[in-house]
Amino acid sequence: MAKKVLILVVDDNKDDVFFLRRAFEKAGLDHSIIHVWDGEEAVDYLSGVNGFTDRFRYPFPTLMLLDVKMPKLNGFDVLQWLLTRKDLQKLPVVMFSSSFQPEDIEKAKTLGAADYLSKPNGSEGFDQVVQTIASRWLTAPGTNYYAAVP
Repeated sequence: MAKKVLILVVDDNKDDVFFLRRAFEKAGLDHSIIHVWDGEEAVDYLSGVNGFTDRFRYPFPTLMLLDVKMPKLNGFDVLQWLLTRKDLQKLPVVMFSSSFQPEDIEKAKTLGAADYLSKPNGSEGFDQVVQTIASRWLTAPGTNYYAAVP
C-alpha cells in the first residue's frame, strides 16, 4: 500500500489555508494536510516537541508549504533552522508567499527552498497553485524545481 502524502502547511492566514485545502479537495488530490500557524510551531512539529511528540498523530511530512511573513519565526528563520538539521535536508520546502520581491525569492533559494510560489490574489487562483504543486512536487517526489531552472 502506498504511503499517503502529508503536506505541512505553515501559514498564519486562515483564509489562505481554507482556500488551499478547498483547492486540494476540488482537484481530487487525496493528501493529508496538517496546518500550523507560524514558524515556531513548524519547528516544534518537525522536531516532534511541544505537543507534536506523537508521530502517529503528527507524522513526518512529505512536503512543507511555508509562508514567509509570519509571527514568532518567519519562513526564512525556518529555512535557516532547517540548514542546521542534517536529518531534515531531504524535506522539500515550497515557499508560498504573498511577496513577489525578487530578493525574497533569491533569499529563499539560497536558504534551501526547493520552490517559490506566489499566493494568488483571489480564491480562484488557488486551483492553479495546487495544480502547480501537484505537478512539481506530488507526482515526482524529490524533484528539485530549481535544479531544472537555468
